[in-house]
Amino acid sequence: MSNTHSTRKKTEKSSSDADTLKPLADEKSLEIEAVSDPVKELENRCETAEQESRQHYERLLRVSADFENFKKRSFREADDFRKYANELLLLELLTVVDNLERAIQSTGQSTSSENNAAGCVIEGVEMTLKALLKIFDKFSVKLIEAVGKPFDPNFHQAMMQEASDLHPENTIIREFQKGYLLHDRLLRPSMVVVSKGPGKTE
Repeated sequence: MSNTHSTRKKTEKSSSDADTLKPLADEKSLEIEAVSDPVKELENRCETAEQESRQHYERLLRVSADFENFKKRSFREADDFRKYANELLLLELLTVVDNLERAIQSTGQSTSSENNAAGCVIEGVEMTLKALLKIFDKFSVKLIEAVGKPFDPNFHQAMMQEASDLHPENTIIREFQKGYLLHDRLLRPSMVVVSKGPGKTE
């Protein structure tokens, strides 16, 4: 009987000791977690900061690239504006050049007495034409070569075709109106007659 009682006391004591140790273990676990949490939180913050930094850097690269493209585009547009700002004015002046050239060519069909009477006028016309051509040269207006050249729709406008034994097919025979370039841009196409080649009729 006494043994049973003694055993029961030991069991109760062991259970009591276990209950006492369990809170201590829980407290130690909480202490470990409390120590570990700041480290993990710091790691998470570092990882987040790295991701944000990477995103900001990539955004900066895109903005820098866009700005460089904008600068290049602005420079190109400004250069084009400077080169072609007078395009409409020069195009109108081409009509004046055409008329002056026709006036000079028409003097070859006049009699000698008429030429002598109009000599001063023709000389003035020639001087005016030369002055205009100098202005064209200053603004990079260049004459398009046409007669004897292969037809190129980028620079020539075909007004008609004719058979020719002297010129290969698709070669320009005559020029109705001269064409011009402004720098590398077409200002006005040459109006031309194109050969059909030998033995071909319209």
